[in-house]
Amino acid sequence: MIDDFLAGDLSVVEEAIRKAAAAEIMPRYRQLAAHEIVEKNGPHDLVTTADRNAEEHLTASLTALLPGSVVVGEEAVHADPSVYEALAGDAPVWIVDPVDGTRQFVRGETGFCTLVALAVRGEVLASWTFAPVREEMATAVRGAGAKLNGTPLRAGAPEPDAVLTVAMSHPDYTTDAQKRALLALNTSAIQARPCGSAGLEYLAVARGTLDAVAFSWEQAWDHAAGLLLVVEAGGAHLTLAGEEFRIGGTNVLPFTAARSSATAERIRALLASG
Repeated sequence: MIDDFLAGDLSVVEEAIRKAAAAEIMPRYRQLAAHEIVEKNGPHDLVTTADRNAEEHLTASLTALLPGSVVVGEEAVHADPSVYEALAGDAPVWIVDPVDGTRQFVRGETGFCTLVALAVRGEVLASWTFAPVREEMATAVRGAGAKLNGTPLRAGAPEPDAVLTVAMSHPDYTTDAQKRALLALNTSAIQARPCGSAGLEYLAVARGTLDAVAFSWEQAWDHAAGLLLVVEAGGAHLTLAGEEFRIGGTNVLPFTAARSSATAERIRALLASG
């Protein structure tokens, strides 16, 4: 079933994502009322009416495209953590972040996107990253490459021994050990900066305008789409233990995704020195 779906016309998924954004996200862009913005776990973890409505819209449309599939969405898991367990099941899973970069969306900035990935038993098979204001749709299919608005993406490799630009988690919002690891990136060999929307940072790695990311959290909706995009563009990802990141969890954090395998190992080694 899943092989037939992937071999078919995947533009129907793109269309479903565009429709959800047009119906639920963009009408609220720079138009949010105060009551449409809620803090989930503090001021750095926001949810809006656009997030919730877009996830409901995508849940209905995506499961209709692939009968028997289920959705693991950020807002559904917030309401019922047991929903996350579907990642380990046999049914195809749509992993959805309706508005990745909610803080940027709330501030009326352009740096937000909708993330969708299709996975089976923990393996991501296809992904979509849609930045509606920027009119960018990045797609990836395992073994078939990555594209941005239909044009193939290649991350390329930085010059040997070049100073690397890395977008990373804020060290203060993690454990002491992870904080030490992230702070180890503050060297003359690294130009580190805070990350924005995770999905758009992954897209920047896949298009070769950012060398790497380093993250200390593992919620699948933030990473599944972008990790496949990076890999299909020629990049790689590694956890602190030197293993590929698993969307089902139990990763040794932090982890990195980078433009090349050598760059990923270079970042991992620095993290491990912390």
